[in-house]
Amino acid sequence: MRLLWLASLYAGAALSANAALANIADLREGMLEKLQIHDAPIAASQAIYFDPDDGEHTLAEYEGKIAVVNFWATWCAPCRVEMPSLDHLQKAFDRSDLEVVTIATGRNRLPMIEKFFAEEGLEELPILLDPKSALAKDMGVEGLPVTVVLDRNGQEIARLTGGAEWDTESALAIFNALVAE
Repeated sequence: MRLLWLASLYAGAALSANAALANIADLREGMLEKLQIHDAPIAASQAIYFDPDDGEHTLAEYEGKIAVVNFWATWCAPCRVEMPSLDHLQKAFDRSDLEVVTIATGRNRLPMIEKFFAEEGLEELPILLDPKSALAKDMGVEGLPVTVVLDRNGQEIARLTGGAEWDTESALAIFNALVAE
C-alpha cells in the first residue's frame, strides 16, 4: 500500500513538473525558441571543475536554486557576444533564487578571461574553469556555447545550443516562472 501511495505521489509530482515546463515552453520567443525543454529531468554531472584558485566545485553546489550553467570559451565569438546578457540576467535575480554559472571549457588562459570580463564590465558572473572539459564532456556538450538550466533538485530541465540573448522579456518571463515554482 505504501508503495502504491509513493508511486501516485511521484506521478503527481512529475505531471505537475511537466505542466510547469509546458507553460515555460509557451514563453519562448526569439532566440529562446531554441531552448529545448526536456520531457523529464536529467541527472546533472558531478564532474569537478575549478575556480581561479584551483578550488574544486560541482554542480551540486547549486541545488535549492535554479542554475543557468553556461559553457563557453574565450575563442568562441558567439560565447563572447552572449556573456553581457548573462550578466544582465544575473543582475535581475537574487542569487538565492537563480544563479548564472559561467564555465570556461577547454584551453582558456585565466589572464585572457579576466581581460575579457574587465573589457565587457562583467561584474555578476563567476570565473570558473573546466580546463580538461571533463564537466562539458560528461554533460554532452559538443560545441559552444551551450547553456543548461538546472532545477532546484540539480537536474537538467532545459538546454540551448548556440548563442542567445538571456536578458530579453522572454528570458526573464521563463526564469521568473521557474523561480516561482
